[in-house]
Amino acid sequence: MHPLETRLYRTHRVMDLLEAPSGTEVIVSGWMQRRRDLGSIIFIDLRDRSGVVQLVFEEAKGTPKQIHHEAEQLRNEYVFTAKGRVVLRDEDTVNPKIETGSIEVVVTDLEVLNAAKNPPFYIQDGIDVDEMVRLRYRYLDLRRPEMQQMLMLRHRVFRAFRNFLDDNQFVEVETPILTKSTPEGARDYVVPSRLQPGEFYALPQSPQIFKQLLMVGGMERYYQIARCFRDEDLRADRQPEFTQLDIEMSFMRLDDFLALMEEMFVRVFQETLGASIERPFMRMTYQDAMETYGSDKPDLRFELPIHNIAHIVAGTEFRVFQDVLAKGGAIRALVAPGCAGYSRKQLDDLNGFVAPFGLKGVAPVALMDGKIVSPIAKFFSEETLREIAEHTGAKDGDLILIAASEWKKALTALGALRVKFAQELGLINEEEYRFLWVVDFPLFSYDEELGRYVAEHHPFTMPKWEDIDKLETDPGSTRAQAYDLVLNGYELSSGSMRIFKRDIQERMFAALGFSPEEAEEKFGFLLSAFEYGTPPHGGIAFGLDRLVMIMGKGTSLRDCIAFPKTSSGTDVMTDAPSQISEEQLSILRLSVAKKGRAATPVK
Repeated sequence: MHPLETRLYRTHRVMDLLEAPSGTEVIVSGWMQRRRDLGSIIFIDLRDRSGVVQLVFEEAKGTPKQIHHEAEQLRNEYVFTAKGRVVLRDEDTVNPKIETGSIEVVVTDLEVLNAAKNPPFYIQDGIDVDEMVRLRYRYLDLRRPEMQQMLMLRHRVFRAFRNFLDDNQFVEVETPILTKSTPEGARDYVVPSRLQPGEFYALPQSPQIFKQLLMVGGMERYYQIARCFRDEDLRADRQPEFTQLDIEMSFMRLDDFLALMEEMFVRVFQETLGASIERPFMRMTYQDAMETYGSDKPDLRFELPIHNIAHIVAGTEFRVFQDVLAKGGAIRALVAPGCAGYSRKQLDDLNGFVAPFGLKGVAPVALMDGKIVSPIAKFFSEETLREIAEHTGAKDGDLILIAASEWKKALTALGALRVKFAQELGLINEEEYRFLWVVDFPLFSYDEELGRYVAEHHPFTMPKWEDIDKLETDPGSTRAQAYDLVLNGYELSSGSMRIFKRDIQERMFAALGFSPEEAEEKFGFLLSAFEYGTPPHGGIAFGLDRLVMIMGKGTSLRDCIAFPKTSSGTDVMTDAPSQISEEQLSILRLSVAKKGRAATPVK
């Protein structure tokens, strides 16, 4: 046997020891979590992925003297294997803090597999350490139980989705990673081609076109756990590369498809969390979601609706409100329960909070001791203010906040305030899962910078049948056969029924400002495919990273991904992105411009 060859091989994981009868000889392997040296007795906590168990080194119980001496040399995060026998702990030494607290292993042999430097942070849950340090030493961070539990939850969620889709005749098909850059949506990550100098692939933002072509190809029911890439600004719930569950299905009605997706989520939550989810999920139009909650992804775990008070103040002489109404704007109100006593500074902070949404501020109306106190009270009669309070359901001690602005700005600002108050006032049931379908989205939104309409979701979404004739005459009011699934205030997915006829797709491209030549250049292959018997179809894509974050009670996507990027899109562990050599650039016939200059290809 070679001196470097391992001589002890694991027979049991830590949690397997609970099934082993007392006296069973076992071999366990893992990392040293903690050592307590009492001289004649040494206690060592061994940690593997399944859990932690206490090892006992005591000559009086059969530990050889040499093995006892070797145990004295172990340090935190050393990797080792121990051989011994399982014994029940005495009743007064049972440790209820760990699952294996009723047993221990009396060690008779030990093999150190690898030493370890002192880690830059403790390998335990609840550590207070800078996230950049955790990301730089991600391989150590992943040893912590809470990180491993999140990745195990991710595994179980993926498995449950696959099992459900397999049971319902869906076929998993891989689609290309190197594909063609297309307009619309977020920016692409591009990959230079060595064999076609000066030309580039794009990494997929989604498998959208390919899954539609799979429907043309007769697959009927497709899914894929797909890696996708978007070069966009990052947030806590966004990463440049992410994983989505991509689904497409032919020959079904919209209602039947949504019902099947609901059934899937009920099963996944039951299998992975043991949580019972009620069906059917609530449905709400985009218009109603915005009007009631100021968001197209409202959190329904609490109330705090937004109220339309334009009809109440329309006849007043308050010039600010009159100017807004004259321009077709909105006047809406939100009640903050119990906040009538807010100080001037707190009210100023609220004005600062809504400023990024395009509002100069919100007008406060406080109900205190039977009186109404407001800096705008002099512009209104007592009767009007009482009517506002009655209409909004405000009670004594409450604070009414009024926003007057363009429709979307006013509602979005109050929607954000709604969430802020719910969090600060403890109105959210963190154990609840509230699903919602948001439907009837606008098909287009108008981009002021581009001076044209752009697709609200993507350019392959089917308009509502009754709105198809508006494509040319009134695109701004055209609604889509689109649907988002929302969970606890997060958008989990976007989906739609797809355009499957060439003439409708061409009309869609024209509404987006594409010339026939541009449409043919970018999407000619898709338009051609529609001429060969394309079935009606639709689908959806679920953000799995975000879903796992919600299910695992996380606050950042980075805690749900094994090797995530920072908020600036970098990997501090591997130092990516990084420069490549001049030789690599030469092979690709590229040059890199200095900052402030444009790049030019190498001839």
